[in-house]
Amino acid sequence: MPQLSFPEGFVWGAATASYQIEGAVKEDGRGSSIWDTFSAISGKTKNGETGARACDHYHLYKDDVALMAGLGLAAYRFSIAWPRVLPNGAGAINEKGLDFYDRLIEALLDAGIEPWICLYHWDLPQALEDKGGWTNRDCAKWFADYAGIVAARFGDRVTQWATFNEPNVFTLFGYGIGYHAPGRADRNDWLKAVHHVNLAHGTALEALRAAMPTAQLGVILNLQPVRPEQAGRDDKARETLDTIWNRAFVDPMVTGEYPALVADWLGGVPGLVQKGDLDIIREPMDWLGLNHYSPFYAKADGPPWGATLGAPPAGRPLTGMGWEIDPIAFRDQIGEIAERYWKGPIYVTENGFGQIENAPPGRAKVDDEDRIAYIASYLGALLEARAKGADVRGYFVWSLMDNFEWAEGFEKRFGLVRVDFETLKRTPKASYDWFKRLVMGNALP
Repeated sequence: MPQLSFPEGFVWGAATASYQIEGAVKEDGRGSSIWDTFSAISGKTKNGETGARACDHYHLYKDDVALMAGLGLAAYRFSIAWPRVLPNGAGAINEKGLDFYDRLIEALLDAGIEPWICLYHWDLPQALEDKGGWTNRDCAKWFADYAGIVAARFGDRVTQWATFNEPNVFTLFGYGIGYHAPGRADRNDWLKAVHHVNLAHGTALEALRAAMPTAQLGVILNLQPVRPEQAGRDDKARETLDTIWNRAFVDPMVTGEYPALVADWLGGVPGLVQKGDLDIIREPMDWLGLNHYSPFYAKADGPPWGATLGAPPAGRPLTGMGWEIDPIAFRDQIGEIAERYWKGPIYVTENGFGQIENAPPGRAKVDDEDRIAYIASYLGALLEARAKGADVRGYFVWSLMDNFEWAEGFEKRFGLVRVDFETLKRTPKASYDWFKRLVMGNALP
C-alpha cells in the first residue's frame, strides 16, 4: 500500500487530562475535586482505584515531555486542574498550582512542543459541587473568573485554548445517570447542567478573548453517529439519543438554538433559560475539536429519557472497551460536522484504542498491533473526510500514556507508553515507535 500523506503543517499531538495523570491531589495547596470524592466511594470505580497518584505526572512531567519530544510531536493537549489553581473553586488563588503549569509550559516550549490548554476536563472543585455544581447558574460566572485567571498567567505563551472537554459526557454521566462524578441521576439536574455548561462556555470565551485578543479559542466535543439497535423498533430512540448526546451542545454553541427536544425539556424547568443566554452561548470560536472512538446504538426505553444505549450487531470488531471499530463512522462524523455545522478548522482532539494489556513476560515492550491497526484505519478515514472537503488540520492521539480511565480504573489502557502503576516506570510500546514514524514522515507508514 502506498504511503498516505498529510498536508504540510498538519498538527500531530497527544492528549491527556489532569485528574487522569497528575496525581499529587493533596500537594502544594490543591483542593479536592468531585473525582477525588466520587472515586473514594466504594463501588464507584473498578477495584476502588482513584487518581490520587495516577501517573504522578506532577513530579515526572519532565520525563513525559521527553517522551513527547521523542515522538516528534508538534503539540500537546492537556487540561488545567481547576482545584489546583482555585482550591475552593473561587476566591483565593493557589500560586503553587499555577507554578506547576508554568514549569510544564516552559518544558514544552523548550522541547519545541506547542501547549494546547483545555480549561475543564471533568475535575470540578468539590467546594463548588457543594454549592450545586453545574446545576447552579453561578457556576458559569465562577468558570469565567477561573478562565480569566489562567489566561492572565499563561496567555503570553499559549495561543490554543479550549473551554470544555466532552460536555455531553460529563453532564449526562455525572448528572443524568450517575455513572461518573458527582454521581447524580436526575434528568432535571442534567438539564440544568447542560444549560449552565453551555452558558459557562460562552462566558469563558468572552473572558479569554478579553485577556488574549489574538488567541485561538475552541471547544472539544465527543460526537458519534447513532444507529438503531433494531431498525424500525428503535428509530425513534435513535433520534432521541442523537439529540441528547450529539446536539445538546454543538447546536446552541454554533447555531444559537437548542434542538427541539432539548428545548422542550429545558422549558419545563422554570427560569432555567433566560433572555440573552443563547446569544452568550453562541460566542464566536476559531476552531472545533472532535473526540471520536466509535458509533453508538440506541434502543427504546421508558421515562425519563425514552432511549438508552444498545449493543452493536453481533460479530462486529470491538476494542477492549467494548466499542465498535468502525472508521467509516469516523469519516462520516467528520463529514457531518463540516457539512452541517462548521466550515472552519477542525482538530481531532482525541482518538485511540483502549484494551487490557498485561505486562509482556520476559519482554520490555508491549506489542500492541491492534492499536496500530486501529489508529491507521481511522487516520485513513480522516484523509477521506479531508478529500471530501472537511478542513481537518490536526490529530491528537489518546493517549500519550496509560492513565486512570475514570470509572474503569487502571485496567483499560490507551497509551502509546506503558505505565507500571506500581513503579511508575514508563516504557514505550510498539505503537510509540509506529506513531513516531508517522509523525516524522507526515504519512501513514
